[in-house]
Formats: sequence, C-alpha cells, structure tokens
Amino acid sequence: MKFIAGFIAALAVLAAGGLIYIYSGTYNVAASNPHSPILGWVLVTARDKSIAARTDEVGPPPPPSPSSIKEGFEHFDEMCVACHGAPGVERGEVGKGLNPKPPDLVRLSKGIDPRQLFWVVKNGIRMTGMPSFGATHNDHAIWNIVAFLKELPATTAQKYQDMKKELAASQSSGHEHDHNH
Repeated sequence: MKFIAGFIAALAVLAAGGLIYIYSGTYNVAASNPHSPILGWVLVTARDKSIAARTDEVGPPPPPSPSSIKEGFEHFDEMCVACHGAPGVERGEVGKGLNPKPPDLVRLSKGIDPRQLFWVVKNGIRMTGMPSFGATHNDHAIWNIVAFLKELPATTAQKYQDMKKELAASQSSGHEHDHNH
C-alpha cells in the first residue's frame, strides 16, 4: 500500500512540476528554436508509429498511369513544392522557416509504402505544417499525388521543368481538367 501511495504522490509531483513549467513560459515555442534531441526523438517516434498503425486502414493503391502521374504532378507543383522543394527547385520561404523541416520527398518517397504516403497526404501531421488535403481533395486525387510522389525519385531537374512547361502549355490552351477537389 505504501508503494502505491508513493507512486501516486510521485505522479502528482511530476504533474505539478509539468504544469509549473508550462505556465512559467520557460519552454521556447519559437519555430526558429530547434527541438531538444529527446523531444525530437519523441515526436519522430510518435509520428512514425502513428502512421504505421493506421496504414492498414488504407486500401491498396490503384495502378499508376501516365494521366494519374500527370494529375499528381499538377497537385504537387501547386501545393507541395513551396515546403518540400522538387528536383532542381529549392524550398520556398515557408518551407525554409518550418520546424520541423519538411522532408525531402525525392529521397523519402522512394522507400516508403504508398499507403503511408496516402495517409499522410490525406490526414496531414499535427504541429508540422503538413496540412490535411483530405479536406479539399477526394481519394482519387490523393492517389494521383501518391502516384507522382513514387515517380519523384526518378524525376530529374530537367524532366521536372519539362513537366512544368507541358502543364503551362496545356493550361494556356484550355485543356485543364477537373481535379476533383
């Protein structure tokens, strides 16, 4: 019984100390201030385990096609480049100022399960700057983004620029298609 009472007392002291720390304003929430190694580990581990635990909720990806990759590129170029960059394209000002730093999707998307990419694009990740595109895009459009992300590691800077030119030409000629937003 003494052990349980001591354990409860220790938890109460820890909780009180945590509240004092939070209310004191001591913790620096500035995005320019990097996370401590321990907090960084906690956040990365929680993110990775959370995504992995929810991957089974996602069905198998549809087979990619040239049109799905093209539509995915359109969305990526419009919504993702500012934070993540692209082959031959540097991150924008917003992406450079985020903490944690947005991942380099050229490297990341090569080895990640497409269902995990789908889940992240659809649901976003709290406190990282990664929005939930499921609020504005249907599953078909999100799978198209994933199809392009899986092609991204093989996309050279020149190929990316060629895709941008092709997109601009198709939009100026009025062949823009519905994105199913």
